[in-house]
Amino acid sequence: MREDRFADRHIGPSEAEQSAMLAVLGFDSLDALTAAAVPAGIRDDSLVALEPSSETEALAALRRIASANQVVTSLIGLGYHDTITPPVIRRNVLENPAWYTAYTPYQPEISQGRLEALLNFQTMVSDLTGMELANASMLDEATAAAEAMTLLHRTAARGAGDVFVIDPDCHPQTIAVVRTRAEPLNIEIALLDAWTDDLPADCFGVLVQYPGSSGQVRDLRPVVARAEVAGARVAVAADLLALTLLVPPGEVGASVVVGSAQRFGVPLGFGGPHAGYLATRDDLRRSLPGRLVGVSVDTEGRIAYRLTLQTREQHIRREKATSNICTAQVLLAVIAGLYGTYHGPDGLRVIARRVHSMAVALAERLRESGAEVVHSTFFDTLAVKVPGRAESVVAEALIRGVNLRLIDADTVGIALDETTTISVLTSVLEAFGGSAVGGERAWDAEDRNAIPDQLVRLSAYMTHPVFSEHRSEHRMLRYLRALSDRDLALDRTMIPLGSCTMKLNATAEMEPITWPEWASIHPFAPLDQAAGYQRLFADLEAWLAEITGYDAVSLQPNAGSQGEYAGLLAIRAYHRSRGEAGRDVCLIPASAHGTNAASAAMAGMRVVVVACDEHGNVDVDDLKRSAFEHGERLAALMVTYPSTHGVYEEQISEICAIVHEHGGQVYLDGANLNALVGVARPGKFGADVSHLNLHKTFCIPHGGGGPGVGPIGVRKHLAPFLPNHPLQSGAGPETGVGPVSAAPWGSAGILPIPWTYVTMMGGEGLRRATQVAILNANYVARRLAPHYPILYSGAGGLVAHECIVDLRPITAETGVTVDDVAKRLIDFGFHAPTMSFPVAGTLMVEPTESEDRAELDRFVDAMIAIRSEIDRVASGEWPAEDNPLSRAPHTAADVTSDAWDRAYRRSEAAYPAASLMARKYWPPVSRIDGAYGDRNVFCSCPPVAAFD
Repeated sequence: MREDRFADRHIGPSEAEQSAMLAVLGFDSLDALTAAAVPAGIRDDSLVALEPSSETEALAALRRIASANQVVTSLIGLGYHDTITPPVIRRNVLENPAWYTAYTPYQPEISQGRLEALLNFQTMVSDLTGMELANASMLDEATAAAEAMTLLHRTAARGAGDVFVIDPDCHPQTIAVVRTRAEPLNIEIALLDAWTDDLPADCFGVLVQYPGSSGQVRDLRPVVARAEVAGARVAVAADLLALTLLVPPGEVGASVVVGSAQRFGVPLGFGGPHAGYLATRDDLRRSLPGRLVGVSVDTEGRIAYRLTLQTREQHIRREKATSNICTAQVLLAVIAGLYGTYHGPDGLRVIARRVHSMAVALAERLRESGAEVVHSTFFDTLAVKVPGRAESVVAEALIRGVNLRLIDADTVGIALDETTTISVLTSVLEAFGGSAVGGERAWDAEDRNAIPDQLVRLSAYMTHPVFSEHRSEHRMLRYLRALSDRDLALDRTMIPLGSCTMKLNATAEMEPITWPEWASIHPFAPLDQAAGYQRLFADLEAWLAEITGYDAVSLQPNAGSQGEYAGLLAIRAYHRSRGEAGRDVCLIPASAHGTNAASAAMAGMRVVVVACDEHGNVDVDDLKRSAFEHGERLAALMVTYPSTHGVYEEQISEICAIVHEHGGQVYLDGANLNALVGVARPGKFGADVSHLNLHKTFCIPHGGGGPGVGPIGVRKHLAPFLPNHPLQSGAGPETGVGPVSAAPWGSAGILPIPWTYVTMMGGEGLRRATQVAILNANYVARRLAPHYPILYSGAGGLVAHECIVDLRPITAETGVTVDDVAKRLIDFGFHAPTMSFPVAGTLMVEPTESEDRAELDRFVDAMIAIRSEIDRVASGEWPAEDNPLSRAPHTAADVTSDAWDRAYRRSEAAYPAASLMARKYWPPVSRIDGAYGDRNVFCSCPPVAAFD
């Protein structure tokens, strides 16, 4: 047996601990537990055919693969630009587990650092765009544009029509993604020049690019005026760096502004992950998709940040939800916001002026060489006419180490960025047949300008002190440390969140993502420059297909919600290919994750809810009735397995067979795949398609709420309908449904993480990880059972990889709520389990395989101690309104205050467990007033005076 097996480090409990935990459950081996927990009809004991590698071996192999990529200076543009990540941000945020292992900030008291960073991002975006509010990021620019379209459509005046106009000078991938999104919703896309063509009478919205994809900068005012006459509103896809110099869209009447923050310090990564953004006017606040960070107060009146308004509307409105977005791109938005904080408004303007000056100088030199620069107004991008020579110019530039964009046979595109040097400009000019005489002085264009006076920005931006207080690196470093100290992430403690699988994100898995060979490749670079990426994709697709039992995999969806959507589009296209376009009913169990219903509605399907029985399983009789009732209209069943209640349903194969019998397809939600890898294959026991959360099962970290990656696996008959991409033919089949993400392979830049994980674990390690995840969950459930009801279980009283603790009887008896227990856990140094999902008034616990027995026991002991505190409330020893639970969490300021008039001791508030004397996390705020935050929404950094 190898002594350096990575699996032994990834899996928390040692073999001795596993044996002791198995004994508590009454089993003598992991295999015996697996046989008892996983239904025999679906169990598959065949291992994935992959030998494990050590960390050293895996990283060496990945280095060899990465070396097949060519890092070429890319001036392709199309919304992607090389950038400089300030080293202080790269090392202390992007490469820091305090930031990348954090969870979505649904528990705001322990998320104040990343919430403040997100508020910086929102403020920066709203200021630069001139809009009244901006959300906490979108998945990418193209999907943000699609969300803008649906936002304008659902808020349009009654009878406004169903035509959405897109200006042809928008980025081609944006046009394609918006088309994909529009078709199932019966929205008609009209490609028209928004400045000159007549707008259709039934047009509800217009999308324009600013500056255009060709680089042209045009005045937005005429577009807004023409749209108003037509009864439509305008969405603008805008470049944030350009907005430091250009009149912002919000100042000229735009209703929505979208775009990407990638060029604010986020590496290219072959297309992602990057933070998109969406900003709107205040009157659209309650229709805003995604997350919104707002400002509230805690119980002591301290300023506190929290997610506000529609933080998870999918769970409330389901098929009526305005969006299926469940994740954002938090880590990338944090980086972009901190980039703005680091540079400040003056620094950003200096960068923008330099980029623009170089573009002006290059345009002048190109004109002198005989080329035609198509547009006289531009920011950083030039379209250059060289009749009949475009291909040869692009080839000449490549010889000199530069990628240019081939627009057509006569036109070349050039997009400069903050990394562009004079030597690069010289190489570009030489590729066109010109030469720069005079050295550096030939490129001096400081006083020249290609932006008309009427388009020059005069308004201030980023005036909040946070954007001017961190000029020195020393100051910035301390700010980043102060923010991370306010948060609770996996680097400090177990995060026992059900359905979210917060497992180890090993350093060896994370290290490669900042290697230039992965981080510095443009998504539309020639594929022969990305041979390493192609090998990486091929390996992952093959491994994921083998692990799941499917026949084909698409890596494009850049979130689990997008994977759901792509899978349903594939089902829809399959039915249509068979002449069964009338199949539009999607059956969804009542317990399902809210994004399921929202995704089905976005895919043009009608949702019919299937009941669950008293054990939390799908009610098979109700499923049979629904399948029979809808018969020829049945498109799909969406089912989560193991169930959303954390149970292996015995009848899953029968459930699949019922749907197939009536001509439907089975979509199996992969959120709980951590309970299946190595023990069962969905593609073999009846499912037709699944999304696979790589940010859960395969170790891509959650990053505070994103990035996520949600590829889909499909059976052979659905493979022709996987996503494709107009700019990279190798990204999907010609018969595909179109792109669902801006980049051909989605968030490609973080795919080295799951590649490294699978390589190091090997087939046996992957199976053992699942078995220990099952062991840990059942061990926690067994230890908690004498103190709290465990709501659901399967055969033999076993759960799958998570368990649900039912607090409803306790609340009814004592008044202590699920919120009280969740907040009290903070005093013990724990993030709360998932609250009130899938059942209100419960906590869902998923320990994962990465937590060892000591940490599991620490959590269970905390829960038992809290149960004892609940008993003291029940007995009347502590008043219902004045006890450590109802007033949790407790800050250091609370327990050191000169005044202490509470019914319990300071020590009981601060140190409920003796071990906390040696390691104590102090929350920066006490319980936050959510109602106040919803009534008084501050979505950008407010002045302190706002709270006087």
